[in-house]
Amino acid sequence: MKILRLAALAALLAIAGPALAETTLRIGLAEDPDVLDPTLARTYVGRIVFAAVCDKLFDIDEKLNVVPQLALSHETAADGKAVTIKLRPGVKFHDGEPLDAEAAKYSLERHLTMTGSFRKPELAAVDRIEVVDPLTIRLALKTPFAPLIAQLTDRAGMMVSPRAAKAAGDRFGLHPVCAGPYKFVERVQQDRIVFEKFADYWNKDNVHIDRLVYLPIVDSTVRLANLQSGGLDLIERLLATDIKDVRGDPRLKLSAALELGYQGLTLNIGKGEAAKTPLGQSAKVRQALSYAIDREALSQVVFNGEFVPGNQWVNPEHPYYQASFPVPKRDVAKAKALLQEAGVTAGFPIDFMVPKGPETQAVAEVIQAMAGEIGIDMKIRVTEFATSLKQAESGEYQAYLLAWSGRTDPDGNVYIFHKCNAPQDYAGYCSPQADKLLDDARIVADPAQRKGIYEKLTKIILEDDPIVYLYHRRVLIAYTARLDGYRSMPDGLVRVVGLKLK
Repeated sequence: MKILRLAALAALLAIAGPALAETTLRIGLAEDPDVLDPTLARTYVGRIVFAAVCDKLFDIDEKLNVVPQLALSHETAADGKAVTIKLRPGVKFHDGEPLDAEAAKYSLERHLTMTGSFRKPELAAVDRIEVVDPLTIRLALKTPFAPLIAQLTDRAGMMVSPRAAKAAGDRFGLHPVCAGPYKFVERVQQDRIVFEKFADYWNKDNVHIDRLVYLPIVDSTVRLANLQSGGLDLIERLLATDIKDVRGDPRLKLSAALELGYQGLTLNIGKGEAAKTPLGQSAKVRQALSYAIDREALSQVVFNGEFVPGNQWVNPEHPYYQASFPVPKRDVAKAKALLQEAGVTAGFPIDFMVPKGPETQAVAEVIQAMAGEIGIDMKIRVTEFATSLKQAESGEYQAYLLAWSGRTDPDGNVYIFHKCNAPQDYAGYCSPQADKLLDDARIVADPAQRKGIYEKLTKIILEDDPIVYLYHRRVLIAYTARLDGYRSMPDGLVRVVGLKLK
């Protein structure tokens, strides 16, 4: 009955307000997004919503190629220290303001200077932004920065209306005004986020659905039930164990793509009192934990073998994956020997923070059982996701099961997590050798040379183990067969332009 009531609620929410003749796409989210401000936001689920609201300077295609969006082209200077970007003419923000060079300059400077910005480290190499002409900007760089254009295919490249942002200040996320295909209507926290088609969108001829309603439904079983009953039209993060049901239902379709990111165990090794455990103080103990985990069994037990075991910040199919460091097999004897070498002769408890959800909790239980065999007592503490991020920042944990949705350039998967004092260095990890390699990889443009730098970095990170990498998920999106035009994208985000409801 609970599922049926929620399905009915979703349907009612979707049709409330607009005329029945309008088309409404109802999307079930696994969590409620954080703030809808591209400068301050940091969640994967938020990126799914932003894809409909805040266009970027560039986007990616199905093969990870950079393609134009709000910008038409870019040109990098011979010395790598300047990038000139031509903007698309005729673009308007949702408030009618033009997207010109001054507006683009404002957005980028906001990302760089706003208090609490999570975009600042992504654009750290930018020294200043210059207006060349009304539709051209030049980014002057402190040093060459290989990942720059890749960064501009995500939130760092999202443009916001200067007029709206100046008026709202740090409350901009309550009513975002961008240049995407849909404009904000309302948000009810933990309930719904509603958008309507933007009549002056630059690519409006490819926008065919009038209204979007995003419904956060944490329970994956309820999300799927809503899709099956018609209360939702699309759901993200289908459980791997539900793949068979979706494939067997002629009313539904399934999209599956290997994610750019990873699932890993972030370990507190340098943040406050909580880091003062054998796991936090000894790399050998962290290596022991890694050897205690059977990554292949983890995929089989929890995900029916659908997810890919991993041990790095990119998946084994990625061009930057380091094949010289293959995914380790489980080796309990080696794990126990490492504990002996570290002087750990008795078992010990670990506060294991786990974001709420059936799959994460199932993964945590498997890890708990495996780690228990070598005397590490992983005491699972299930925590609401947004709360877990805050506690990770403040070091209120000892191990943290954390997923990263991934970025097109490997820098986006590693720099902010392993650079000393970076915003998402939740482990409190600081290594001068790793820092130098992280910086070097940002300067070199040649892919072969960059891969060589990352090989050296991989060796250091796998020895220090501030994050124990576990597996790479398949981005599983299920949707009604009435939806045409859906494209499976490697970043897992739902592109709404081009979609039609039959």
